[in-house]
Amino acid sequence: MTSRGIRRKKSSLSEVKVAVVGAPSVGKSALTVRFLTKRYIGEYDHQQESKYKHEALLDGEPILFEILDTCPKGLNELPGNEVAQWADGLFLVYSITDRESFNYVRRAKQSLQPEVPLTLVGNKADMVHLRQVSLEEGEILAKDFECNFAEVAAAEQVNQVGEVFHELCREVLSHRRRAKHSLLDRMLGSKTAYRVYSRGKSDSALPKD
Repeated sequence: MTSRGIRRKKSSLSEVKVAVVGAPSVGKSALTVRFLTKRYIGEYDHQQESKYKHEALLDGEPILFEILDTCPKGLNELPGNEVAQWADGLFLVYSITDRESFNYVRRAKQSLQPEVPLTLVGNKADMVHLRQVSLEEGEILAKDFECNFAEVAAAEQVNQVGEVFHELCREVLSHRRRAKHSLLDRMLGSKTAYRVYSRGKSDSALPKD
């Protein structure tokens, strides 16, 4: 009986798939691990992308996050369409200390053409003395992308990093609800159209004066 209860609880979890996209060395893994474990690890030697699963409470509801930490080999390697198709939401991450990484997320967005919620994240906000990308530039690009924007410091901020993940999750769930309502509207709309058409047909069969 207990195991059945646990299984039922797991099946009722909302699952949200998030891909973390950005140039090498912008702190994608640091952000991901900070969210998953609340710990900060500065150096990563990733040779390939990693996937993580993590259960968290969001507004009192349990959510199962699946996070894809992408791993481009260089600035010319952009994420493929399979990333946008897999993900329910995307983080586009750049470092405020690296102009090239800012240009990279612009190209990545064009390459992906995502139809899912996005968040633009400027990482390493604690290293303002090395800043190459201004806060205003990040805000302008986010407006262009029509998405949320945040500057964070994975090295120092636990709560802010967590909130960025949670906010994207809220957007994904909201997007999902809207899509469901839209589908229902289309289905109901087609039935209504059919009824109107049928009625019109029967009207035309009436004898004319």
